[in-house]
Amino acid sequence: MEKVRNTCLKYLTDILIKSYEEHAEIIKVDSIHLLNRQRIVDMLETLRHLVFPGYFGKKNISLLSVEYHAGDMLEEVQHALSKETVRALHYSPHYSGLGKEILEEKAADITFHFLARLPLVREYLAQDVSATFDGDPAAANLDEIIVSYPGIYAIMVYRLAHILYDLEVPLIPRIMTEYAHNITGIDIHPGAVIGHHFFIDHGTGIVIGETTVIGNHVKIYQGVTLGGLSTRGGQTLKGAKRHPTIEDHVTIYSGASILGGNTVIGEGVVIGSNAFVTKSVPEKTRVSIKNPELQFKSDEHAPPTHTELRQDEFWDWVI
Repeated sequence: MEKVRNTCLKYLTDILIKSYEEHAEIIKVDSIHLLNRQRIVDMLETLRHLVFPGYFGKKNISLLSVEYHAGDMLEEVQHALSKETVRALHYSPHYSGLGKEILEEKAADITFHFLARLPLVREYLAQDVSATFDGDPAAANLDEIIVSYPGIYAIMVYRLAHILYDLEVPLIPRIMTEYAHNITGIDIHPGAVIGHHFFIDHGTGIVIGETTVIGNHVKIYQGVTLGGLSTRGGQTLKGAKRHPTIEDHVTIYSGASILGGNTVIGEGVVIGSNAFVTKSVPEKTRVSIKNPELQFKSDEHAPPTHTELRQDEFWDWVI
């Protein structure tokens, strides 16, 4: 029996190795430039401690110790990000063939500029937390939002990743936002441009594409897609404006899809639940699908009863 198992294992190994040879494009062998995903995820946790000091971790901090802890964590992020950025730059055609010292110098410069923008990230996140509290009657206090709301976590990771995206760092920003996507169900591409006082309620199933532009004081509910009209063009569409522009003070309710790079949702617009929008909407407009007709059937012999919602009921609310 042992001999049979060994023979089977040898057969399985052989066919798997053959697969490696046939599809070499999805195998990394002896690659010194492959990024350490776990180090990037760990770095995100440290950055969360820096952005929201005192809220996470086992140590209590005081005003006397906060400087020490901030310095210690900044050094930790600086080391991890510099190391991973050197590896990431090998994926950029701008740095192809450059020596190790040049890449390390560039990575150190990128890391410094990233860390220097953390105060601005905190300013935006403070506004996002405030917008979430003001917009959600279920929120008890700011602490509850910071420590438990998936929307705030996804926004935080996006805002950090967007800095690296602007600094033209390959791979790392996407690893960061896809990690947040994995644990929150909220998919925000690091290339999107999002203004202040951004509020995501519930969040699950939200998709925000790479070239989306979102203004200030925008509120989005679960299941919303800000996407492209078509991706059939594949790589030929790279760099094109494929996703919509959402102007200030817009509310988009659950399940709505807004698609297309030429689609502009004007200031103050309300998009109702399940709306499918592929054309621009002028400012201060309310968009909703036609009021649904409900059927009620008490038993299999009774004729169905039709009930239509009143025309003055604007069908856009969610729980």
